[in-house]
Amino acid sequence: MNKDIFLTNSLGNKKEKFVPIDKNKIGMYVCGPTVYDDPHIGNARPLVVFDILYKVLKCNYGSKSVSYVRNITDVDDKIIQSSIEKKISIEDLTKKVTTNYHSDCDYLKCEKPNEEPKATENISLMVKMTEELIKKNFAYINNNHVYFEVKKFKDYGKLSNKNLDELIAGSRVEISENKKNPEDFVLWKPSKENEPSWDSPWGKGRPGWHLECSVMSKKYLGTKFDIHGGGRDLIFPHHENEIAQSRCANDTDVFANYWLHNGFITISNEKMAKSQGNILKIKDLKKSINGQVLRLALISAHYKQPLDWNDKLLNECQKILNKWYDCYVEVKKSVLIPEEFLEPLYDDLNTPGYISNIHKLYDKAQNGSIEDKEIFTTACNFIGLLTDTKNQWLKFKKEKSDISEEEILSKIKERDKARKNKDYKLSDEIRNELLNKGVLIEDKDGKTTWKLK
Repeated sequence: MNKDIFLTNSLGNKKEKFVPIDKNKIGMYVCGPTVYDDPHIGNARPLVVFDILYKVLKCNYGSKSVSYVRNITDVDDKIIQSSIEKKISIEDLTKKVTTNYHSDCDYLKCEKPNEEPKATENISLMVKMTEELIKKNFAYINNNHVYFEVKKFKDYGKLSNKNLDELIAGSRVEISENKKNPEDFVLWKPSKENEPSWDSPWGKGRPGWHLECSVMSKKYLGTKFDIHGGGRDLIFPHHENEIAQSRCANDTDVFANYWLHNGFITISNEKMAKSQGNILKIKDLKKSINGQVLRLALISAHYKQPLDWNDKLLNECQKILNKWYDCYVEVKKSVLIPEEFLEPLYDDLNTPGYISNIHKLYDKAQNGSIEDKEIFTTACNFIGLLTDTKNQWLKFKKEKSDISEEEILSKIKERDKARKNKDYKLSDEIRNELLNKGVLIEDKDGKTTWKLK
């Protein structure tokens, strides 16, 4: 018998009992990466959060009953700009970043989704949906552009829980003389010379970002499905626009029944941003930190809450896993985790509550039987931890080189100068160089401190 699962639905902003449309065919769509640059630690959070939700749904309804779709956006303004800056072709850039993204997923111990469609593989369906929206008078053509007319969708703003005026005032709306209204958003636009382009009734061009997810979710999950997820930053305009165009194109009163959004990550209590020079890429942590440490850190706070990323958090997670590996055993048979220990995960993915239960299982396993250790190890495995053998864990060493305090301070001084000159690329390079040598630096209150890992 299936257990009750409760999720906080952003549409209404309240915790609700999860009732699938069809318990034998549960659909979950999560917005994946726009492959213009390698993923950073903020991108890692939804990866791990929705990986755990996928595990919980499979545990409760059966692995064959859940379809997890996560897209790859491989055509976008950011990609075009990045290819120019990096002096690399768009094809080479998207291929390289996608490969690195998959490597990061493996490093974080994330399962592969059932489907991982690319935007460029579904352009004809995007043209078709745009034609449908024009035909139904929800979209208009102007100067080879096609725009969705927001005022014609009465429920616009319900996900954000704001009215149209508030949404426009609180966001950077793209200004264009081709629009009827400032809030209208693009479905199709002409491509400039040397930009990716496809044939359409409105001339050679490319799709708008929002349209891509509407089309790919429909292709694999239908016009109405159970769960749509992503980072909190996607609520507006991306998810709001997805709802508008999907419901209007598909003639439905609902697009997705449950909307889940994870909170932001700060770096030592500062917003992560290029202007701060504190973008922390996943690939830069691989040499010095085991992926399980990052995974535990990412689920140490409830997914809806903000999470501060700092040395203390990583050190604590490292210590916990060192301790837990003392009770690791290789589990060769099917072992059931007691239902009461799984309860926190059924209650809105309460990972801190589940981690607390693992600590209890560890206490019992320390002086307990092999069976106690098997239950403990299985409980860890369930959320993607203790997935290496003990030998593999012990073998993993940070790549350190001898570096003196004088050299560290010199590098920090060099980085401070780079930040002052707004040379954030150099600033990031110095930070990563120190990190690979086992030196963690932290920017706080205008000062930079360091410590050896």
